[in-house]
Amino acid sequence: MSSGHISFKSIKFVGMMKVTLIGAGNLATQLGKSLKKVGVIISQVYSRTEASAKSLGELLDTEWLTDIAKLHDEADIYIFSVKDSVLCELISEVCKGRGDKLFLHTAGSMPMSCFEGKTKHYGVFYPMQTFSKTKDVNFENIPVFIESNSIETEDAIRRLAYKISKRVITLSSAERKYLHLSAVWACNFTNYCYSVASDLLTQHGIPFDVMLPLIDETTDKIHKISPKEAQTGPAVRGDRNVMNQQLKLMEDREDLQGLYQMLSKGINPHIETLD
Repeated sequence: MSSGHISFKSIKFVGMMKVTLIGAGNLATQLGKSLKKVGVIISQVYSRTEASAKSLGELLDTEWLTDIAKLHDEADIYIFSVKDSVLCELISEVCKGRGDKLFLHTAGSMPMSCFEGKTKHYGVFYPMQTFSKTKDVNFENIPVFIESNSIETEDAIRRLAYKISKRVITLSSAERKYLHLSAVWACNFTNYCYSVASDLLTQHGIPFDVMLPLIDETTDKIHKISPKEAQTGPAVRGDRNVMNQQLKLMEDREDLQGLYQMLSKGINPHIETLD
């Protein structure tokens, strides 16, 4: 093992800082590219999947591997960007024998406590954004939520976060669960609604891009007024006529009918029972 180690009180995040990425998915890809862009050295990339490890390793021009036992100890920081279901197992394997390193995970719904008893310096580095391997993002505008097990560790994590983001916020594991839940509603469920709209349009030969001005205006509007103030449509108006007609258009999709009614009731609890 290398004799060098991080001095958490005096650490300076300059070009020689070395990070190893555990995971090679959407977030790891965008995070790795952003860190490299600001001068952070990506020491290694690990993934259980050879195609993913190789792809990101070559993209970042660094060593890639699929055998966790071959991780070296040259990195200063090890960042886990993996599925929640394998996070704890990987933490146990990677942290062992590397007590002088800093370990971070990027999971929105996993507590910081998954590191407890396994290493001395640890925390959370959660960039709240939707990530795709093929769609680059501007990390400067992405809020990074951090958590740490000590003041010295928090300072180190904060310095790293400010290398790529203008907004760094300390948030506990308990609070981050609600942040992640809110993100699921605001992003994942919303995107599913786009997918439903796309399917309905495609079935009737209408291009999805006719929706883009509407989507853009809906998004732009909530930069200026609250989501509740921005709400429009038949449900908020209590227009039972239109809603019943639209339900009939989905007679072959009971799942969508049920979702339509639930969302309409959420928007306006005073709507009469729909046919």
